[in-house]
Amino acid sequence: MEVILLEHVEKLGKMGDKVTVKNGYARNYLLPQNKALRATEANVAYFEKQKAELEARNKALFDAATSKAEALKGFKAVLIRQAAETGQLYGSVTIRDIAGAIKEAGFDVERRLVYLEKPIKDLGIYQVKLNLHPEVTQTILINVARTADEAAKQEKAYSAE
Repeated sequence: MEVILLEHVEKLGKMGDKVTVKNGYARNYLLPQNKALRATEANVAYFEKQKAELEARNKALFDAATSKAEALKGFKAVLIRQAAETGQLYGSVTIRDIAGAIKEAGFDVERRLVYLEKPIKDLGIYQVKLNLHPEVTQTILINVARTADEAAKQEKAYSAE
């Protein structure tokens, strides 16, 4: 299905691009999320009329994400968890836990913006990517430890590297 992108979609294209995607991706994700329109003549004309407004909205979202990324620069969070002697956690640290730690620090970051390749299952310091906007990302540090003293030791060892 051919669609017109209404905003930048990672690994697909920029706003205004006509791209061909699979029908299910368009119907289930792009169209309901208002990220794209079907590439019909009427929609192409509509997009051309609305282009300035869409660009202004996208610029505002980009500016907000950039300012949030600057505020989160160098952000570190400590998560205290129970773990075995080998360092393996009883359970895991998930996106929900990380988003909660960021919110406790006073930043408004939704859970869907946190990107983890896989859940954290061991003690240590991890770099976690935040996708604040398709064009703006920020990396934060998550320190998973048994106690606050252990977290301080891990921090000291990490900064020495």
